[in-house]
Amino acid sequence: MAGWVLKRNAARVVVLNPRREVFLIRCIDPADPSKTPWWEIPGGGIDPGETSQHAVLRELREEAGIDEATIGPVVWTQHVEFDFGGFHFDQDEVIHVAWTEQEHVGTPGGLESLEALAFQGARWWPAEEVSNSHEPFLPPDLPRLLPPLVDGHLPDRPIDINPDVGPEVRSEESGS
Repeated sequence: MAGWVLKRNAARVVVLNPRREVFLIRCIDPADPSKTPWWEIPGGGIDPGETSQHAVLRELREEAGIDEATIGPVVWTQHVEFDFGGFHFDQDEVIHVAWTEQEHVGTPGGLESLEALAFQGARWWPAEEVSNSHEPFLPPDLPRLLPPLVDGHLPDRPIDINPDVGPEVRSEESGS
């Protein structure tokens, strides 16, 4: 475990395009080359005085080069603790859904130093490809959680997707 703890609130976003694809970023842990690379949804810390909607718009510009998106509601929440870049993160996350017509993704323009070291590329993934993939994703349940969003079925209230919450609890919360 890293010696320095960064406790923060964070916002992430499942951004979808008209082709039913989700934008994912491939990352590594620059401080731990033994970790397997993974694919994650864009997001990061919420700055002081910033709303989660503004944070995800900023993160989309910084991490994905996406300048225009319609930010929808918070669909998932989670509390996660993880080691990354030599730091221990303890964060409460809200995860929005968003839609963009922007097919071409620009070059990330605002990556912080640690993010730039971790960035290994990014691309649009068809939802079916995510569901059938054996790649590691963050959030880990993305292959299971993504199809309802792609189909336009948003939860009535945010679903707690904490890794330590059992699937039976998640099913009850989602009404399925």
